[in-house]
Amino acid sequence: MRLVIARCSVDYAGRLSAHLPLATRLLVVKADGSVLVHSDSLSYKPLNWMSPPCTLATADPDAEQAAAGVVEVWTVTHKKTEDRLVVSIHEVLHDSAHDLGVDPGLQKDGVESHLQALLAEQIELLGDGYRLVRREYMTAIGPVDILATDASGSSVAVELKRRGDIDGVEQLTRYLELMNRDPLLAPVTGVFAAQEIKPQARTLAEDRGIRCVVLDYDAMKGVDSGRPTLF
Repeated sequence: MRLVIARCSVDYAGRLSAHLPLATRLLVVKADGSVLVHSDSLSYKPLNWMSPPCTLATADPDAEQAAAGVVEVWTVTHKKTEDRLVVSIHEVLHDSAHDLGVDPGLQKDGVESHLQALLAEQIELLGDGYRLVRREYMTAIGPVDILATDASGSSVAVELKRRGDIDGVEQLTRYLELMNRDPLLAPVTGVFAAQEIKPQARTLAEDRGIRCVVLDYDAMKGVDSGRPTLF
């Protein structure tokens, strides 16, 4: 990745035309060929950019550009659309290149698979006497996140979501309807568990006899979330 801080103006020519007047900006040239123009605002969003596949060519300014103070011209051309991003550089304040290597990608914390693993280990969070039967209990219409038994030994189907909405309740309802046809499992009750449950989802679940449980992911990991809780 190449990082250039420069006083520059930028012109985009293509399906739309745009002009950025002379100012100090950050120019990012990535290994994938993309070029981004950033200011010290707008958070992560660039002012303008060119996505790959594209080529970057640098050239000396012509006489008119040089007279206006331009010292170098970047022309970024998209290989398919032929759109062009022209960066007229007046002064380079910083120029560095860095090899970032292969990025492993974003690893999300608190996804449903993590919640499932933690709840399987801490099944007692659902109530005294609960026992884990298995994770990913397969049915004809898909896997139930957790199959457990309650203190009386009755089967309990648990559906896990990071944010519980009506679709999750509907999904658990379909599982329960199918599982209650199995004489080896019936009667099967349902638990809808999530880090956050929307009011409409809670209302629908309780109307269908499904119990709702809000999970504290940080507490399950053994991390103090810093949020006060009342039990």
